[in-house]
Amino acid sequence: MIHVTLLAHTPAPEHTVACAARLCYSPTTIDDIMDKMTDEKTASFVDMLSEIGHESPIEHASFTFGIEGVSRSLLAQITRHRIASYSVQSQRYVAEKAFEYVLPPEIEAIPEAAALYRQAMAEDQRHYEELTAILKEKHLKTCLEKGMDEKAAARAAEKMAIEDARFVLPNACTTKMIVTMNARSLMNFFRHRCCNRAQWEIRDLAEQMLKLCVQAAPHLFKNAGPSCVCGACPEGKMTCGKIAEMREHYRAIKEEAAQ
Repeated sequence: MIHVTLLAHTPAPEHTVACAARLCYSPTTIDDIMDKMTDEKTASFVDMLSEIGHESPIEHASFTFGIEGVSRSLLAQITRHRIASYSVQSQRYVAEKAFEYVLPPEIEAIPEAAALYRQAMAEDQRHYEELTAILKEKHLKTCLEKGMDEKAAARAAEKMAIEDARFVLPNACTTKMIVTMNARSLMNFFRHRCCNRAQWEIRDLAEQMLKLCVQAAPHLFKNAGPSCVCGACPEGKMTCGKIAEMREHYRAIKEEAAQ
């Protein structure tokens, strides 16, 4: 199951964004930029940016998330969002002993399919462990022949073994990551990944991240979500046709997060 934590964010993110916006539109100096920036003025500046579509000032606020329980398949999707920083638990250095995996709801709903899926995961685990053992034995012998002490040789042999054995692991295998995005990149991420046509796993992740962002900066993210939340659907003939439902869904999410 996906678990998301907001590990850190720019202190007073809306205040920082508002100060950047104020500098763009007034003759104030850097020394005076923070003066008289009340909560009301901060909210006003942030709302103005949203209304006129001026997005560059919101790049000054960044958010760092700890993400667990997601599949390697999701990893391939999220890293397409390139204006971000990713630190991912490595399968080269961390052995996948009794690896956890994501079970898609559509498969879980069919007992026969779920049983077959779990069998495939068990077989992948067995193949991984057998390959690791075979490769480790080969590399251990080589390392010892090179004069390495037994303890160091064993560590090196296992690292080299799992580096190749991991190729048999499935996309379903879970991973952990730390992700940092600025607010502008997050808005883009939410537009694409909160969409009803997004793949179910990354949409779940996006909604959890959105809730945390709304809690930290409600004005900044009040219009965040799929494109249809504040405008027309960009999907053309591929639209889900549920604009009203989507707007209500994200209104409820933000309302809950703000409580």
